[in-house]
Amino acid sequence: SSMRSQNQSIVSKFILLGLPIHPEQQGLLFALFLGMYLTTVLGNLLIILLIRLDPHLHTPMYFFLSHLALTDVSFSSVTVPKMLMNMQTQDQSISYAGCVTQVYFFIFFACIDNLLLAVMAYDRYVAICHPLRYTIIMREELCLCLLAGCWLLSCAYALTHTLLLAQLSFCADNIIPHFFCDLAALFKLSCSDTSLNELVIYTSGAAVFIFPLSGILVSYGRIGISILRVPSTKGIFKALSTCGSHLSVVSLFYGTIIAVYFSPSFGQSHYKDIIASVMYTVVTPMLNPFIYSLRNRDMTLALGIIFRNKNLFTT
Repeated sequence: SSMRSQNQSIVSKFILLGLPIHPEQQGLLFALFLGMYLTTVLGNLLIILLIRLDPHLHTPMYFFLSHLALTDVSFSSVTVPKMLMNMQTQDQSISYAGCVTQVYFFIFFACIDNLLLAVMAYDRYVAICHPLRYTIIMREELCLCLLAGCWLLSCAYALTHTLLLAQLSFCADNIIPHFFCDLAALFKLSCSDTSLNELVIYTSGAAVFIFPLSGILVSYGRIGISILRVPSTKGIFKALSTCGSHLSVVSLFYGTIIAVYFSPSFGQSHYKDIIASVMYTVVTPMLNPFIYSLRNRDMTLALGIIFRNKNLFTT
């Protein structure tokens, strides 16, 4: 091992190969991703603004939605600006510290997103199955506790992975075939034993995704049963109008994650990994605000009111 440690030079930076594209497509893709990123930022900030400005939207559902929007902007901002910068400057390096930081925030925001979706499903369950006790159950204190829980759990989870990553040593090979510092790609590059890291990822990763997902499924199962018990068109319509958008976002989020990490060729074809990563780092955060606002009467009304008021101010 002493021979090995002499031979081992500490890697101070990594090279991100970025998207597997031809140079002539670079400009077009840069414009496309820049457009998508700006749409994500503006769309989600608009949601946060609407929810803050309209008193009708000061309810638990929208409180969590505004935090989901904030998380989406942050999650996208961890990887996309760096990718755009690398495309533009042709300098593909990222420092070791930058890489570890990116891993931390990537896991942190992905985890918050995940837990918030579960909290929102619980909120819908209470609203539909216990409408009369809704305001008593979903008190402001509970909402704040649930939100704090999401942040603390995610922080602990991301910190665990980041500290374990910091234990690994990297030798000569420093090329990451991806557009951000992906944990799986870093494990492949490391010249240390990564079995502990992988064990932690599979056990805790499963917990972090399976618990919220089962929470979501149980909530929707209960909602389904309560609708079937008293089948009325009005009840079904009400449930669909409040849950439809949340269900769409959940399917999009979990669908892409399952496509990446549970497909049999995970780690084999990194093209497929990259496409799926683009899906959940760029596409999903961009679509969330649209799914929520277009599907939702309150949001559309709030937007209308704000524009009308703006016209009043200007005239």
